[in-house]
Amino acid sequence: MLQKLRDKTSGWIATVILGLLIIPFAFVGIEQYLGQRTDTSVARIDAPPTWWPSAPAWWPVSVLWQHDKISIEEFRTRFEQERQRARAQRGEAFEAREFETVENKRAILDTLIDARVQLIAARREGLVVSDAMVKQAIHDIPAFQVDGKFNYDRYKLTLASLNPAQSERQFEQTMREDLQRSMLAVGVGTSNFITSAEMDRLVRLMGETRDVSLLLLPPAAPDTGPVSAAEIQQWYDSHGAQYRAPESVSVEFVEVNAATLQAVAPADEAALRQRYEQEKSRFVEPEQRLASHILVRVEEGADATKQKAAEQKAANLAAQAKAAGADFAAIARTNSEDTGSQAAGGDLGWVSKGMMVGPFEEALFAMKAGEVSAPVKSEFGWHVIQLREIKTGAQETFEQARETLAREQGDIDRERNASEFTNRLVDLTLKNPSSLAPAAREMNIPLQNAGPFSRGTAQGVLANPAVLRVAFSEDAIQSGAISDPIEVAPGHSVLLRVTAHTPERAQPLAQVRDQVIAAVRADRAAKAAAKATDALVARLKTGETLEAIAAEKLLPPPQAIPGLPRGAPVPDAAVNEAIFAVPAPVAGKVTAGHAALREGGIVLFSVNKVTPGDVAAMPQAQREQLQQQIAQIGGGDDVQALVSALRKRVNVTVVEQNL
Repeated sequence: MLQKLRDKTSGWIATVILGLLIIPFAFVGIEQYLGQRTDTSVARIDAPPTWWPSAPAWWPVSVLWQHDKISIEEFRTRFEQERQRARAQRGEAFEAREFETVENKRAILDTLIDARVQLIAARREGLVVSDAMVKQAIHDIPAFQVDGKFNYDRYKLTLASLNPAQSERQFEQTMREDLQRSMLAVGVGTSNFITSAEMDRLVRLMGETRDVSLLLLPPAAPDTGPVSAAEIQQWYDSHGAQYRAPESVSVEFVEVNAATLQAVAPADEAALRQRYEQEKSRFVEPEQRLASHILVRVEEGADATKQKAAEQKAANLAAQAKAAGADFAAIARTNSEDTGSQAAGGDLGWVSKGMMVGPFEEALFAMKAGEVSAPVKSEFGWHVIQLREIKTGAQETFEQARETLAREQGDIDRERNASEFTNRLVDLTLKNPSSLAPAAREMNIPLQNAGPFSRGTAQGVLANPAVLRVAFSEDAIQSGAISDPIEVAPGHSVLLRVTAHTPERAQPLAQVRDQVIAAVRADRAAKAAAKATDALVARLKTGETLEAIAAEKLLPPPQAIPGLPRGAPVPDAAVNEAIFAVPAPVAGKVTAGHAALREGGIVLFSVNKVTPGDVAAMPQAQREQLQQQIAQIGGGDDVQALVSALRKRVNVTVVEQNL
């Protein structure tokens, strides 16, 4: 038998078959070997070849696909950048744990995937960015500029301060890719436009008014009927998110407040005099100048002819004002275009440095009393200035400044005392980091306990955002160690230790049974009210009037509101939205509807007449600005649609364990 098997497998046909079988097994082995290697990406993007867009993704055709990936390092860099941006925007309200959720990580990863997909598409379309474009883009970045011009030293310093730092070559490559990626988006986004007919229709809709009648129905009667166990269980199961207890902690803490510590000694007289001598310049009353002016305005964007005409007018007025016996106030009342000072003859009152725009201030403080200036150009136009009087700065004596110096020295001494007290307290906590009691006893300050409390129920100093952030931080919860001093105000800090932590959790039905019953009854009452209101709307649609319904229900007569504009919160925004959501009535009839009020009750309404907005009433400049804004919004939507379409053409695999 073995001899027969050997004979059958020794021919050339058997050799070919065995060779064909070896090939896939060999590749399977390689694929398994490669698959066992550590994956250093958070997402892989696979795109079919440009010459075969519908190529299948299975092997061996997949070797023809373009393969790209987003590395863990790239993702972490972007994540840290977004963290810093969020911290800067939210300040004390920033919550590190909320920022680090899986949902937020996926959202940031999606932005990276969108950008990479656009870059792949741009490259496949042959879009190229020149060196000159990269250079210009870098020069236009404000962070690299000094006095509005690109500064190479600032450029290098800024790149070195990035987190992580980047070389010039790395940054230039990033800029090149960003420009290349944005080419498609910019091209699509700026191609959107709004036709005149579309604008007319939009203006008519935006300016539309409606004549309506409103009838306020009282809140629905409370439901007091029995609630079965099945109803309770069904409501609890389908609304479980409403019955979750928030995360909570219990803490022990101490406060160090400069205002409650042992009083510091009054400021030493000699020390106050020494400070006065060192800071004498602080106690000089600034020089003031009594000024008047005549303004000849120059509109922003005015052409050279108009600017020259304004300058010439100002020069003529200056000549008149400088003439012997001229009445500057009378000339200002007749010619000045400053509505704030014209009626007062151009009087600006006493002016000190820092109160006026730069060119005006420079000219005013270079003049002598009684002088009238030549025309001075500022962002508002041309000024003719009259300096009427000078009040020189006066030096305050030590006695006049003493109260201020003593108060400031007291504040400094109290904060220093609190700082030294806190440092001693911290030294004691380092000896026993598992409890605040020994340190509090040693420093003779009260040890306070609080909790359990959630982020929304914290009270007193514990409700301070900085304190809450530490109390609910992963480090404080996991370690149980005493925190660093948390400053809640100058000279006021808190040290705390988390003694217990309870994560967010579902509350058992037995615990929230009364809440569930109340919710079921409220839902039944709302549904009954909606059903009754729908019946009233149906009656209005058959021709019955609001007045008849009001009389039947013994309610006050309906309120008529002619010409109600879109968006007016009358009686509130939800009702206005409902009024403008119903179709316009046909001739001789009304359109009926209803809307719920936030404080309870329902508004039953009828739309009697619709008046479109007047297209001719909108100024052309406003129309053009609105048209541009709408085109930009539409362009943004087009870009989103483009990115969505591009993502459908590629295969994206997210490596969840690397997020």
